[in-house]
Amino acid sequence: MDSKNYHEDLSHIRSMMERSSRFISLSGLSGVVAGLAAIIGAVYVYFVFQREGIDYFDGARNFFSPALVRELVLIGTAILLAAVLSGYFFTANKSKKKGQKIWDATTKRLLVTFVVPLVTGGVFCLALIFHHLFVWVAPATLIFYGIALVSAERYTLTDIKYLGYCQIILGLISLFFLGWGLLFWTIGFGVLHIVYGLIMHKKYK
Repeated sequence: MDSKNYHEDLSHIRSMMERSSRFISLSGLSGVVAGLAAIIGAVYVYFVFQREGIDYFDGARNFFSPALVRELVLIGTAILLAAVLSGYFFTANKSKKKGQKIWDATTKRLLVTFVVPLVTGGVFCLALIFHHLFVWVAPATLIFYGIALVSAERYTLTDIKYLGYCQIILGLISLFFLGWGLLFWTIGFGVLHIVYGLIMHKKYK
């Protein structure tokens, strides 16, 4: 009996320590919605290519004009905003149900750890676009995003690092298939997010 109480106390203490040092209210549904937004955006971009007379799957290396790249950046920004807003909505809703604060010292540490490599990658990609090195943008975004996820694992659910590893590996593979960024983006930001979100939703709902 004493042994059982001892283990229950340890489990309770461990749970309290985890809640105080990690933000554990990340919603799996936010990952699913972010993935769906990315896939919808990719389909829209595909029709933009058709409008421009580009056959994306003709087997030729795809290089785009600066004007088209600017339009793609705007579409990507809209998808990012949709993903961030939906992520905030579902995570805030989950935190409220659990009676936990969404904004505290742990959240601040999580955001700083996540945002630093992400902003660094964003500036790096802007430099690539500035120098018209468009084909390197997709690999760079996947790699830096993966690094941000792996870094953020320290202050949230440890499972997030596996999504980060997959993004990094996908980004490294895409370095050998320049010009197919849309396809790798769809897999990385679309399919992987949906798979990750469904697994997290089932595991932590």
